[in-house]
Amino acid sequence: MSVAGLKKQFYKASQLVSEKVGGAEGTKLDDDFKEMEKKVDVTSKAVTEVLARTIEYLQPNPASRAKLTMLNTVSKIRGQVKNPGYPQSEGLLGECMTRHGKELGGESNFGDALLDAGESMKRLAEVKDSLDIEVKQNFIDPLQNLCDKDLKEIQHHLKKLEGRRLDFDYKKKRQGKIPDEELRQAMEKFEESKEVAETSMHNLLETDIEQVSQLSALVDAQLDYHRQAVQILEELADKLKRRMREASSRPKREYKPKPRETYDLGELEQSNGGFPCTTAPKITASSSFRSSDKLARTPSRSMPPLDQPSCKALYDFEPENDGELGFREGDVITLTNQIDENWYEGMLNGQSGFFPLSYVEVLVPLPQ
Repeated sequence: MSVAGLKKQFYKASQLVSEKVGGAEGTKLDDDFKEMEKKVDVTSKAVTEVLARTIEYLQPNPASRAKLTMLNTVSKIRGQVKNPGYPQSEGLLGECMTRHGKELGGESNFGDALLDAGESMKRLAEVKDSLDIEVKQNFIDPLQNLCDKDLKEIQHHLKKLEGRRLDFDYKKKRQGKIPDEELRQAMEKFEESKEVAETSMHNLLETDIEQVSQLSALVDAQLDYHRQAVQILEELADKLKRRMREASSRPKREYKPKPRETYDLGELEQSNGGFPCTTAPKITASSSFRSSDKLARTPSRSMPPLDQPSCKALYDFEPENDGELGFREGDVITLTNQIDENWYEGMLNGQSGFFPLSYVEVLVPLPQ
């Protein structure tokens, strides 16, 4: 930093101390400027919190929210992204219903109904994917750009204005001890910064209709999602009601037990209920040694240590997204964290990732 720059920093610091500690009054900005600055500050807070709440609304799962923030808007506009890249809860429910519906088979009314419901849940997940992408493109990204560009630029101008005000007030207080030209330049720079800050704030507040348009896009996306969701659920409801009517019109099959088989137990001559007693084999020292040696040679199935949080897989889980942990039925997974009520984070064979709670049985819970 140059000598002139160091002097300017010293002037501003001295003026700030005299105002904060000594009670000195600095140059006051007009009421219109202060009112404009207050509105910009409220706008900034509103945009920041609405952004956070919108992302939370789209995906309550914190792990999935992290993936949502990493979506590439450019690739979506080019049509390269067809889904958000994380599982929707409706899709997970649909997969669960479909799997069990297939296990029950076509002869089961419940199994057929589960297949119908599972297919509808998967369609709902696709509609939810479209909602997430539409909202991020047309609402989240424009507001984020407002924060990163326009509001950030205004804050820069206001900070620069405050620095030039301090410099001007310090030199004004020392009028007569410093050259008049230096004081005039400080005043001109202060007025220039004030005008730039005013212009940027005015442009933001006068074009807030853009934010109204973005909010309208959010509502349109929600309406489209709910319309499609209602249509899917109404179709599913009709299918289930039709299945109930068909099932009630069919004659019920009566249960007919099979005839019992007769067993000839013979004469009950033995003291142990009719079964002949067998003489226990004589155990010698050598046979005992051979028997214990055979037991020692038999490999025993090692159980995992249960002194740390762990769970056992009830079903196979195939990862569909980055960050998920795949496993097979019977695998024992070390628990490291609980993301929420539906997802765990754990380690298996040196690999770490997320997996659904419904696929495992907890052996040793995580500490509270």
